[in-house]
Amino acid sequence: MEKIIKPVSGYLAIILALIALPTSFYFFIQLGSTGFLPYFWAALIFFIAFIFLVKGIIIVNPNQSRVLTFFGRYIGTVKENGLMWVNPLYKTTGLSLRARNHNGQQLKVNDKMGNPIEIAAVIVWRVSETYKASFEVDNYMQYVNVQSEAAVRHLAVSYSYDRMEDEENAGDITLRDGGDKVNEMLEQELNDRLRPAGITVLEARISHLAYAPEIAGAMLQRQQATAIVSARRKIVEGAVGMVELALEKLSEKEIVVLDEERKAAMVSNLLVVLCGESKVAPVVNTGTLHQ
Repeated sequence: MEKIIKPVSGYLAIILALIALPTSFYFFIQLGSTGFLPYFWAALIFFIAFIFLVKGIIIVNPNQSRVLTFFGRYIGTVKENGLMWVNPLYKTTGLSLRARNHNGQQLKVNDKMGNPIEIAAVIVWRVSETYKASFEVDNYMQYVNVQSEAAVRHLAVSYSYDRMEDEENAGDITLRDGGDKVNEMLEQELNDRLRPAGITVLEARISHLAYAPEIAGAMLQRQQATAIVSARRKIVEGAVGMVELALEKLSEKEIVVLDEERKAAMVSNLLVVLCGESKVAPVVNTGTLHQ
């Protein structure tokens, strides 16, 4: 469990060290001139105190920390910034608390429907618990890389790339249309996987998503066909509405009285004009209605 400690100010240690060093020199000089043995012990004590004070001074930069251990036992973590002094017998290990980016490599996996796809993610993470990052895993950076790849693979096989034409899966989330929902699920799974290492994921986003090259052409044709069918459906719906409106107006204003056969011919001609891809060339009838 992480334990935050607040060490002594390093400035005080520097002041005491600057006092101890000249005092040690002073007693060494007195020893040389008088030969009085207690001067030797006093000079030695002050010199050892100087080394003791200087060796315990540490500098903690912003968004950095120092993990302290004493003969294999965890003492605590220093997160306060500035010049500090700790027991010089402590072993100090620097650990960055800054946010980091992990740009995952493109993975080739099969989605829920078995289609091979390429997927990659960008992850923003940081160390939140220094004890777990230092002692619960062997190498927390390698742990992030491996678990991130595993999470992206699991996400890819749990959902399909895109929904097909069948209506059974109309409400299912897909990787292509999921958007923020897919990113939230990826972020949640990454936090669950990386929590044992004291890592917090700040943001996770899908950076690359595409069909694998061997099926990309076929899937592109399917998407184009779906788009054409959808567009045609809209055109037909609009054309039928326009034909219905035209017949209603003609009947309402009594411009011309048409029997069922001529109505069918008019509907056919209007649908051809409205639904045709090419521009229609009109034919002018100079005779009677029956010629």
